[in-house]
Amino acid sequence: MPSTGQLLGRESLEAAYARCERLARDHYENFPVASRLLPRPMRPHVAAVYAFARIADDLADEGDRSAAQRREVLDQWLDRLHDATRTPAAALVAANPDYDAIFLALNHTIRDRQLPVALFEDLVSAFRQDTGKTRYETFDEVLDYCRRSANPVGRLVLRIAGYEDARIDDASDCVCTALQLANFWQDLEGDWRRGRLYVPLDELRAAGAREQDLDRRQLTAEWRGVMRALAERTRDMFLRGRCVADMVGGRLRLELRLTWLGGMRILERLERQRFDVFGHRPSLGTADAPLLLYRAITWRVARGTEPPAKSERAGGSGGAKPPGKSASERARASEPRERSGE
Repeated sequence: MPSTGQLLGRESLEAAYARCERLARDHYENFPVASRLLPRPMRPHVAAVYAFARIADDLADEGDRSAAQRREVLDQWLDRLHDATRTPAAALVAANPDYDAIFLALNHTIRDRQLPVALFEDLVSAFRQDTGKTRYETFDEVLDYCRRSANPVGRLVLRIAGYEDARIDDASDCVCTALQLANFWQDLEGDWRRGRLYVPLDELRAAGAREQDLDRRQLTAEWRGVMRALAERTRDMFLRGRCVADMVGGRLRLELRLTWLGGMRILERLERQRFDVFGHRPSLGTADAPLLLYRAITWRVARGTEPPAKSERAGGSGGAKPPGKSASERARASEPRERSGE
């Protein structure tokens, strides 16, 4: 079966990846995606993954479609992914130019990096849930959503980099979940306007906090108490996953440090303004760069952690080229060493 690169030629594939990278640069997230800090061979692959997730998220949230129509569109989005991964030519369907580019690039990325399609399915299942579920009874329900909406992104980035290690996956899951939680608390007002609330209802009831208070755009003492407790759990999750930045090597290590620091910075700002996001939504800007970079450079590596060897998927064709040498010819593997301090 011919590869996507053979079907399209190198120039068309490069154009598809370039379109994905533009999409990645044009959207804001707490953690940097496809940034120039990533090793160059990783950037197109990460951009393709991000573009797929970004569009799926938009399909679930934006436009005037009914909830049923949104679910149908998301199902079609996932069907097209399945079609494109089974048959490279399926990615050549002429439709929306952005969509075509995403599936052309993603087809190549999944094959070249040997990415599990199940992780993409988890992402779409979370976005699909957003079309119908607007309240979460317990914190465990929120964590289950994060497991599908955020954690797959971290694991896909690790697989693209060539890492496949359960300990790194666990640390990455903690950071990705913490980033998602911080985003929930940061976007409390915006989500409320869309009729959605990720703060667990059982904790609101226990504290005597009422949903109606949000209609008045004010946080009562009861609400602040709930948010303070949620922020503490979010910080604990960040701290549990901090070692992920010590267990990878090269430029990815700096990227993950900044990702972690950026999420913690958002949490710091939320706490400083006592979680009142109605007056000001905390975000990161260029003014934060010097401090974040300083903290990344002076980062203290956790004792007993060091980058394990990459899997045989390390290296790669850089995304915009058809696969050449086999993955085993591009990397050498060795046994990862155990880390302590957990």
